[in-house]
Amino acid sequence: MTEDRFQNIIEVDLENQMKNSYLEYSMSVIVSRALPDVRDGLKPVHRRILYGMEGLGLDPSKPTRKSARVVGEVMGKYHPHGDSAIYDALVRLAQDFSTRYPLASGQGNFGSVDGDDAAAMRYTEVKMSKIAKEMLRDINKDTVDFMPNFDEEEKEPTVLPSRFPNLIVNGSNGIAVGMATNMAPHNLGDSIDACIAYMKDPEISIKKLANIIKGPDFPTGAQILGKTGIKKAYNTGRGKLKLRAVANIEHFKKNRERIIVTEIPYQVNKAKLIKKIAEYVKDKKLEGISDIRDESDRKGMRIVIEVKRDANANIVLNNLYKQTQLETTFGIINLALVDGVPKILNLKELIKYYIAHQKDVVRRRTIFDLDKAQKRKHIVEGLIIAIDNIDEIIKIIRSSYDNDEIKKIFNEKFGLTELQSQAILDMQLKRLSGLEIEKLQAEDKELEEKITYLTAILSDEGKLVGVIIDEMSEIKEKFSDERRTKIVPDVGEFDVEELIEREDVLISLTHDGYIKRLPINTYRVQNRGGKGISAGNTKENDFIQKIMTTNTHESLLCFTNLGRVYSLKAYEIPEGSRQSRGQAIINLISLETNEKITDIMELSHLDEVSQLVFQTANGKIKKTDAELFQNIQRNGIIAISLEDGDRLVSVSQIDSECDIIVSTQKGMAIKFSSSEIRSMGRAARGVRAINLSEDDQVVSMNTLNDEVYLVVVTENGFGKKTSFNNFKNQNRGGKGVKCHKVNEKTGNLVATLPANLDDDIMMVSLKGDIIRISARDISTSGRNTLGVKLKNLENTDDCIVSVTKYYEETSED
Repeated sequence: MTEDRFQNIIEVDLENQMKNSYLEYSMSVIVSRALPDVRDGLKPVHRRILYGMEGLGLDPSKPTRKSARVVGEVMGKYHPHGDSAIYDALVRLAQDFSTRYPLASGQGNFGSVDGDDAAAMRYTEVKMSKIAKEMLRDINKDTVDFMPNFDEEEKEPTVLPSRFPNLIVNGSNGIAVGMATNMAPHNLGDSIDACIAYMKDPEISIKKLANIIKGPDFPTGAQILGKTGIKKAYNTGRGKLKLRAVANIEHFKKNRERIIVTEIPYQVNKAKLIKKIAEYVKDKKLEGISDIRDESDRKGMRIVIEVKRDANANIVLNNLYKQTQLETTFGIINLALVDGVPKILNLKELIKYYIAHQKDVVRRRTIFDLDKAQKRKHIVEGLIIAIDNIDEIIKIIRSSYDNDEIKKIFNEKFGLTELQSQAILDMQLKRLSGLEIEKLQAEDKELEEKITYLTAILSDEGKLVGVIIDEMSEIKEKFSDERRTKIVPDVGEFDVEELIEREDVLISLTHDGYIKRLPINTYRVQNRGGKGISAGNTKENDFIQKIMTTNTHESLLCFTNLGRVYSLKAYEIPEGSRQSRGQAIINLISLETNEKITDIMELSHLDEVSQLVFQTANGKIKKTDAELFQNIQRNGIIAISLEDGDRLVSVSQIDSECDIIVSTQKGMAIKFSSSEIRSMGRAARGVRAINLSEDDQVVSMNTLNDEVYLVVVTENGFGKKTSFNNFKNQNRGGKGVKCHKVNEKTGNLVATLPANLDDDIMMVSLKGDIIRISARDISTSGRNTLGVKLKNLENTDDCIVSVTKYYEETSED
């Protein structure tokens, strides 16, 4: 009895048994659960969900059905695991914040970006999305292999046809045993373009592919900082991306600012993010925040972070990026199954294996269609023979009761095969009439053309590739959309200007400090007396005071009314529309209270021998070597020291000795040589340029080159040009002479500009209207005259507030 008990015991080595068992388990997790297939980008559970919905007929055009019905179908036929695992995978396929191009279309509560769970499967309903049909297209044409399901009662596909590169487009993530995958989603249009480029040139470099697929495109948008991580991931299959929320600083109430977050990084829980920020504020880990609230709705995300009155919003935002999930890291691991073996793939390899799969799919589909067409043609040919011999065919059928005997006679008399004979016997007698012959002949011709076409595809690789390109282009046209995730420079990573296109632009600055960048061709030349076109929607009591032309790569020196100077790149100024207000320049430059930009100059125009001339409203003028302004920090430096109540109104550059003309709002002007001003340091206050009357102040200071005329413009739109022959040089510090007859009709002088006949003058009104006039069209008259109407002001409360010269830059410039 004791000996019988031990007869069925098998002795094994425990160490080897544990190794083998764990290895089998590991391979099962890797191959059958956690990693996507490089061909269709799906894990088994996702593949089975889509195939299950196909089996249930849940097409995009059909009504949705309970999610529990889909889960039951998948679990009962293909995926013998927990229902919660299947439902979780189904939910993710339907979430537009989790999947870039959702493969399921859900109805009901499928969770939110706040981390809310989806409703139970008995409450939600689902069907395939439109793009999901492209994953399964032609699956019934022997395009992929099938295998028995777990109980060998059903068949399931080993891979889906996947007519678009789903693995690249939707990405994937999963943790296997000893390895993990984390693949980023991409834009559909870019991904298809890259696949087409590869098919046209299989030797294409990864660099060229990366120029087409510029980087990942996440469902939640946000920004990718820099391209280093992208390049590394595309070249090696591994890389780290720095994701940052999209946040803007805006003004509200009086002298208050708030940060508006409209997009957050991928896979960040919005509710937890807001809660964490609130905790940091409470624990004083984050300073300068007075309130935070979530104003998101169906129109989009909106997190409002109000900044304290005495805090700098830019500093607060930088601290938020540093300490919270407004900035995260996404680690890319392009690990996928290639022929059942896990492999880390670069961008070109991902495309190569997908295209190889597409060639196999289209080739197998073509063979299937060709076989079907050939079989049908064979039948049609038999039917044509039957109709041609209809009387004899009927006679044979009537004279015999045995189908086998009939088929034998058909074969002997007409050469018909068994298939053709059976088709004749199956056909209704009325169709074996002369009326059907034309239809059959047309079908025969059509089948002949189809067979020729399909045979050509199978015999010519180029035509096969052409079919794939055409079909993928159709998918792109139908489903592609704009990129959501922008790629922005990461400071210190590389030269930012590499990402910026060099182009001429127009910079406008309002009196209240709103700045924007516009294309150079925004404004056209108009005739004198025109109404102009709108230059922007300025806020109440604001107006455009400065317009200049420059280049996006230009460094700009921004001089302020308090006598300081700051440096700013032109491309750092946000681009706006003609009607937009622009962005507060305080968001770009850390200005002090009541400090405003009065003049902007291009740094490239400075050289070691040139000098800058500064003019203040109270009549002081100063000349300083330009080399002292070559290295300006973002926090600014002193350009000129000012007396109490004075302000800087103008800055000009001179390369050598020249004449200077200073004009006042009451129509006075003085012209003198720059040699009368001695060179001074940055901190000097300067000397007297003009002796002002009690109620007067300087509005313009210009350096003269080869200009012939002085253009004068007043508040009420009057203007003229006067020859410089009418202005004699005087000693610096004198009263000057009349340059314009100022009265109630004309209004005070706004500005004076030296000009030639080929120059264009741009004028901006308080209401934001702008007009561009050729100096040739401005009337010429003497110094003490009213001039003519240059711009018609529609409103009595409107007036001219800014005048500048338009500079046309050439390629040499």
